[in-house]
Parts: sequence; C-alpha cells; structure tokens
Amino acid sequence: MGTQHLWAGQDRFFVGCNYWASHAGTAMWSDWRPDVVERDLKLLAEQGLEVLRVFPLWPDFQPIATLYGGHGHAMDVRFGERKLPDDESGRFGLSREALNKFRTFADLAARHGLKLIVGLVTGWMSGRLFVPPALQGRNVLTDPLAIQWQVRFIKGFIRQMIDHPAIVAWDLGNECNAMGPVASSEEAYVWTAALSGAVKSADPGRPLISGMHGLSPTGNWRMQDQGELTDILTTHPYPYWTPYVDYDPITTIRPQLHATAESLYYAQIGGKPCFAEEIGTMGPMVSGEAEAAAFLRGSMLSLWAHGCHGLLWWCSFDQTRLAHAPYDSNACEGELGLVTEQGRVKPALQEMGRLGRAIGRLPELPARRTEAVCILNTSQEHWPVAYGAFILAKQAGFDLDYRFEDQPIPDAKLLLLPCLSGTRGIPKQRWQEILGRVRAGADLYISIEDGYFLEFEQTTGLQVSARSRRTDEAVVTLRGAEDTAGFRLAGAFKWAVRAVDAEVLATEADGNPVFTVSTYGQGRIFFLSLPLELDLIRRPGACYDPETFPYWKIYRDLSRRARSDRAIRASHPLVGITEHDEGADARIAVIVNYSDQPATMDLLLSEDWSYEDCLYGEVRRAAVPACALAANDGAVVRLRRR
Repeated sequence: MGTQHLWAGQDRFFVGCNYWASHAGTAMWSDWRPDVVERDLKLLAEQGLEVLRVFPLWPDFQPIATLYGGHGHAMDVRFGERKLPDDESGRFGLSREALNKFRTFADLAARHGLKLIVGLVTGWMSGRLFVPPALQGRNVLTDPLAIQWQVRFIKGFIRQMIDHPAIVAWDLGNECNAMGPVASSEEAYVWTAALSGAVKSADPGRPLISGMHGLSPTGNWRMQDQGELTDILTTHPYPYWTPYVDYDPITTIRPQLHATAESLYYAQIGGKPCFAEEIGTMGPMVSGEAEAAAFLRGSMLSLWAHGCHGLLWWCSFDQTRLAHAPYDSNACEGELGLVTEQGRVKPALQEMGRLGRAIGRLPELPARRTEAVCILNTSQEHWPVAYGAFILAKQAGFDLDYRFEDQPIPDAKLLLLPCLSGTRGIPKQRWQEILGRVRAGADLYISIEDGYFLEFEQTTGLQVSARSRRTDEAVVTLRGAEDTAGFRLAGAFKWAVRAVDAEVLATEADGNPVFTVSTYGQGRIFFLSLPLELDLIRRPGACYDPETFPYWKIYRDLSRRARSDRAIRASHPLVGITEHDEGADARIAVIVNYSDQPATMDLLLSEDWSYEDCLYGEVRRAAVPACALAANDGAVVRLRRR
C-alpha cells in the first residue's frame, strides 16, 4: 500500500465519481443526448474530478433475445426479429449503435481530461437487475449460457474500445456478486475466472478491477479469490449499508474510519491494492449537505494517509424526476448526487475538488509505518473484529496491518489476536510461529470471545478455576491512579482465573483478573478475557465517546513498547496519526481529527525529533508546537531527526 500507482499515468491520489447522465440515469444509452453528457462532464472536470466509473448497461449493449420454436425449444439468438449481424460485434451479440455511443462518450471524457474505469457487465444497478432478454430468468453467475454470453460481451467490447486513451482500467462490473446466488466459493471463483480470463486475453495491458462488494476471508465471495483473479480490489464503504457502521453520526470516528479500515482489510488479506470505488452518505435522510462534505473530507484525508489510492463518490447527479426503475421504486436512490438536478454543485463536490488540489500540492506520501499485525481466525465474525481492532489502535496511537490465520505473518513488534473464537483456535503451526516471535521479543495480545488456544497456563501465567456464562456485563477497572473509574464490557463468558505467573492489569468488580500480562522469553503476552473489539463495535456511541467508554486505554497500555519508535508521543482518542519516513532523517506525519468538533493537540515529540514545517493545516509554533485541527480535518507536518 506504499505506492499510489494503480494504472499508467496515475501518479497521485485520485478523486472522481460514478457516472450516470443527469437527464436519464440508467437510461442514458437508450435516451442518448451527447449535448447533456458533455455539459455534465465539463462541470465535473471543472470541479476537479479526474476519474469516472461508467457503465455500459448490459441489455443496451448486448440486446440479445431468444427465438423459440415448437414446444418452447430455443432455436436462435437474435436482435429482436433480426439475425445477429455477420461481423465481429454481431458475433459477440453487441449493438453497433450502443458501441458508437460509448466511443462518443469516451471522446467527450478525453476532451475534458477525464479518465474512465469501465464497469463491463452492468447487470446489477441500484437495486434492480438489467439482463438481456435471452438470459432473463437464468442465474447469470452459474448458468453456462449466461457465462458464455458475458465472456463474449467482454471480449467484443474490449476489442472495440482497447485503443481509446481515456480508458485506464476495466472493472468486472457493478457489484456482480449481487446478480444471483452462488452455492459455494468455487462457483464464485469459476464465474470470476471466466470473466477475468476474457478481460486479460482481450487486453493484457490494462489493470482489471474487481468491482465486488461485501467480500470476506471465508464464505462464498472471498477477498483472497478476488485478489488472485483481479489486479485491484474495491470496497463500497457506505456506512448506511455496512454492518455496525451506521450506529453513530456520519461525522464521527466510526463512519470516518470505515472506508480506510475496510480498504486495508481487503487489500492486506486479498493481497492486491484496494480503493474506495463507491462512497457516499445515502442522502439527506442520513445527513445534511454540510455534514456530507465533512464526512467526505475526513474519509478522504484518512484514505490518502493510509495509502488507499483514491475514491469515487456515489454518484454524479441527483435523480428525483425519473419515471423508470430503480428511481421510481427505490426512494434512497434519488438524492445521492454531487450535483442537484438544477445544476447546483453540492458542498461535497466543492470539498472533494479543494482537498484533491491540496493533496496534489503535497509531496508524494511514503508508506505509513506500522507497529502491529492483526491476525483473524476462521471461526469469528471477521469484519467487526477487524474494524474494532483498527479503531482501538488508531485511538491508542499506532497502526496495524491485517492477516488471516492461514497467511504468512510479517515482522511486527506487536501481534494481535482479537476476539479469538471457536474450539479450533488458530492452526497449530501458526500458533507455534507466533509463540516463536514472542520468545524472540515481540509482544502478543489475545482477547477472547469463546475461543481456545494451546498451552494456556504456560503462555498466560494464569490458571482457570471456572468458566461460566455471564449474567451481566463486567465492570472493568484498570490498575493505576488515573484509571480508577470502572467501565462496562460485555461478554458471554466469565473465566475465573488465578494469576500464578502474571501481572494483573485490570480486574472486574469481584476482583477477578480480566487483563493480565506475562513474560514469555524476550517478549510478553497480554491476555484479556473479554471480547473488547466486538463490544466496541456492537455498542452504539462507544467509539466517539472515549471518556465514557475508555476501551482504547487497554490498547494504549499493551502497545507502549511497540510505539517506542514513534516520533509523535502525543495521543488523542479522536485524532489519528500516521507517520511516513522520508529517508533516514525526515518523517511526514498526517494528523486527522475524526471528530465533528475542533481539536487542539500539542505535538509532543520524541527527543530524537524536532518539528520542521506544516505542509497542510495549521500548527502554532511554540516551545511545544500545537496543531489546531478543524472538525473532520487535519494537518500534515514534516519532522526532522535531531
């Protein structure tokens, strides 16, 4: 994730949107008005957008229908009553008229300096299916005939458009994993492999983007499989639609970190770069226009700071007046645009352009420093565990990478096994590898939901006297003068333990240790007998109220040694900091306020570092420089080694 380059000529963080024409939405190809389209593109380019994701609607471009004979037997595939033309586009079932419209569109985009990502199989869009007549009623993800015509569509379309300079990447299609059910990960793999092979054979030069959403490390649609078969992974991180993210207001830390955390989660477990291909608030019943702009600003700064390449807003224009589906049947689709139907540019588009230009003036950002690896195990609910760990790490002042239990683990000062679940635990070989890292000096943190791991007593220094179901939440008190007040943590099970060879860091109300640390070789093992990460994510309000819910202090305490090489020693639970090495003697820090309130943070630095300059935002020079952070905004500073 250190480089910002996804395709030829893309040399910095990019901004753009998903495009449907302002006058027609999904009917733009059947109601083709190039004058309106050019006006749209001119406006978007003038506002600073660089990339559009565009959709050749499947039945408009491949309008094939089946001719039936006696007893309902299929006889032929045609364009209505006409046989398919005896030329290349005809053999692929493609409409020459639609292809000409798309080439005109690409010419208009090039005229205004816009680059195009083409979503090839646009069979699912905004809550409805768009399937050629010949394939209606079939499961287009598993039916052999449907897959055959999708492969032909891809090969024929790319052959016609391969020479166009505006096109920078191909996308399998819009959320194609919503086009139908698959019974297994193997079925999803076969569909993806068929279409991926078609793209690569037709154009080996451009990258292939997944375009999928809702992936996981297990289940039918896996980020590892998409990473194997495509070049670039995608998230569609809408707080409204993503589990556990719509619990808090759109301008608070949980939704602001969503796109970043999910994109890193996909990229690092899927093994390919990832960007936020669709992002948005879902309109005025979620937030006002000012709040949408603030959400965009905080999310965009965070994505850039974490090396997540770019973002595309959903979508270009409001569509409240259209009389066809999905707009007449899905109320939430009407007011998602960056521009109103009257042509008024909304604050989110203004902010995207402003911040995009500001980022363009900054030096290219090296990869962020990371201190920890978060390892997920098979039996757990992966997304909330991964997301909870990410937010807590950010609040505590360190950065992490993700790995799944069957993947090689990179070197790190701190290894996290959050919310271990199930009797399988993690594979024995991986567990022994982790313990070897700890013996050599790494720290290991384990929190537990209902899981098992080997050598419990030897590793934790604890003995279990009883395991039982909890009747109420635990009230946890951290040891230390500043942490005398208890806070509540939910968990299904209670482990009553004796600290035989461990230091107790926190207890519950009856004195039972719940958070401990033991020495293991040259390293340490922290054990928390509560599913901290799941509780944070499942509890509305907990993320943006760190005083009432000081869960982050557990991560602060267990990461002290891992954070020892950080230049900035200050921490604020609603302010995130990434550090980026510029050679051996300079470091850039990106400081983002994930709160909807202004914040001031003193730049307390390690004795090895000094403040040099502010590249973005406001820093007040003093004996201890102070960052003045606007709501949902940030600062970029350069530090120099003494």
